[in-house]
Formats: sequence, structure tokens, C-alpha cells
Amino acid sequence: MEIDVDGERLAGLEGQTVAGILLAAGRASWRTTRSGAPRGVFCGIGACFDCLVTVNGVPDVRACRRRAADGDEIRTQSREDT
Repeated sequence: MEIDVDGERLAGLEGQTVAGILLAAGRASWRTTRSGAPRGVFCGIGACFDCLVTVNGVPDVRACRRRAADGDEIRTQSREDT
């Protein structure tokens, strides 16, 4: 299975979350706050909102909760995007 993250193809396994694929690819952060601070997985269970990404055009998806699907288009977010 492959997903597209900001134009980069990343391989993943069936059942893996978007956050899991990003972490396995060595990406520790994929969102920035208004101040520019990097954010990625914090709680890993969907209680916080640090790992937000845009999936197939839908913003504010928690990457730790969203199971990746083959062909998903993921875009990183910044505070200015919302």
C-alpha cells in the first residue's frame, strides 16, 4: 500500500494509521502551530489534536486515528491553513 504525503510516495501496511506510516518514514512532525512550532504525534490515542493532517481534501483529520488507505493523498497543515 502507498500513500502520497505532500507529493512524496510512502509505503505502508494494511491497517496502519497515517501517523504510523509517517513515523516509520522518519517524520516526527507534520503540522505547525501559529508560532511555527512543529507538531506530530503527542498522545497517540486521538485525545489531543497535535497530529492533524488533511486527508483527500478533508482538513483536521487526526493522523493517529485514521487508518491509511491505498492511494490516500495526505497534506501537512499549518495554523494558517485553517
